[in-house]
Amino acid sequence: MRKMSILIICITCIVLGYFTLALAKKAFTAREDLPAAADEQDMKYRLVLITQELDTPFWDKAGIAAKEQARKDGASLEVWGSYGKNQEDFLKKLEIAIQSKVDGIIVQGLDTPEFKDLVKVKAAFYGIPIITVANDVPKAESLRKTYVGSDQYLAGELIAEQLIDDMGHEGKVILMGDKHKEYYLQQRLNGIHEVLKDYPGIRTVYAETTDVREEIIASTQNMLNQNPDTDSFIAIKANIAEAMIQEIGRRSQVEPYYIYSFDDGPDSLSLLKQGKLDGIIEQSPEKMGSLSAELILKWLKDEEVPLKSDGYLTDIRILKAMEEQ
Repeated sequence: MRKMSILIICITCIVLGYFTLALAKKAFTAREDLPAAADEQDMKYRLVLITQELDTPFWDKAGIAAKEQARKDGASLEVWGSYGKNQEDFLKKLEIAIQSKVDGIIVQGLDTPEFKDLVKVKAAFYGIPIITVANDVPKAESLRKTYVGSDQYLAGELIAEQLIDDMGHEGKVILMGDKHKEYYLQQRLNGIHEVLKDYPGIRTVYAETTDVREEIIASTQNMLNQNPDTDSFIAIKANIAEAMIQEIGRRSQVEPYYIYSFDDGPDSLSLLKQGKLDGIIEQSPEKMGSLSAELILKWLKDEEVPLKSDGYLTDIRILKAMEEQ
């Protein structure tokens, strides 16, 4: 009987010891996970960057830089948006972000009544600060806190000056733009006209189109038919460039024309490397991303209030085809 009691006690001790070790291991593992949990708690602010052009070189750079800056400043940042300039989906994402009551929104500006209503009315109702990035909208019509990006007027001036350096003081230039003439595109166009007005030998023709490939091709065909003496093309909206150049190449050789655009199109850099673009305006998407995240957090923390309503301008320069080859 005594031996049986000793055996039961031993078995009990072994079982208790096993469970004690298991619990200790679980507690130790949980303790190891604490820093990660603490990291999540440290993310006091939730930010969203929204673009119409996900998975393009320009916006990939801006998004990565914004995420990194937000992480450094103790905030989380997600990149949302649409593909291929899908405005309906883009506006839906913006509305979801507002309804989710995120702490701040960095967004590619869209010069439409629907966008301005979301920013000026709905975001303001929830007290959510909005910063436009890369593409601005008129500040009085949107109540955005600030703009971070290129001086689009200066960008237009630079591209016109490069055209004059390459083509000379005489020639005909087709300016391919958008039917909607968004604010940032109008600023580019104004900058081009400001420079070219001093050169009476340079004639300009404005061609309107949309983002639809077939319409870009049709508009390019029409311009070439009506203006056989054309010397140069400038794609004011970078997304137009690829289809425009394809149609020019189908009709004749691309080389005799001086062709320019901007780096915010999905194909801009590859077209430049192939020598199909003579030059582009190179912007600073990484700086746009990091600075916009930094500024919106400074506003949320009351470290910089108000932000400059005229915006924070990032660097631009002309990038020539020979530099990329």
